[in-house]
Amino acid sequence: IPKITLSLLTDIKNDLKQAMLDKNHDVRDTIRMFLAELQRYEIDNKVEADDALAINIINKMIKQRNDSITQFMDGGREDLAKQEELELKILSAYKPEQLSEDKVKSYVDDAINDLNANSMQDMGKVMGLLKPKLAGKADMGLVSKIVKESLSS
Repeated sequence: IPKITLSLLTDIKNDLKQAMLDKNHDVRDTIRMFLAELQRYEIDNKVEADDALAINIINKMIKQRNDSITQFMDGGREDLAKQEELELKILSAYKPEQLSEDKVKSYVDDAINDLNANSMQDMGKVMGLLKPKLAGKADMGLVSKIVKESLSS
């Protein structure tokens, strides 16, 4: 059984220390926000944080930032949108490299073949198989789109 490493969390905490030394308030505050969210999740769910959980929370925070940027731009608040974009950039640095669309398509094809899926009614089964494999490595919206296209063709 491979031992779960906490290299991502260690890197983030080291970056926090460096940001404090460099007096980089944007990076410091964004990392603190992330660590607070992680700690809140640990306490609420009585779990120990690992890199997979950290990536899930980073993805959630990135999605929130994207939504906020859209809303602030629509509302004419470029100043607030700029702050969200800065936080988005800082958080995105910790995401693992995303799989290409072709790579995602091959995962989808394999899952469809493994499950003998052949209609849209099998979409839940296919997504259920793919989610643990691709979470954090690919945009699940893209995965869903590819599954739909593959099952409807």
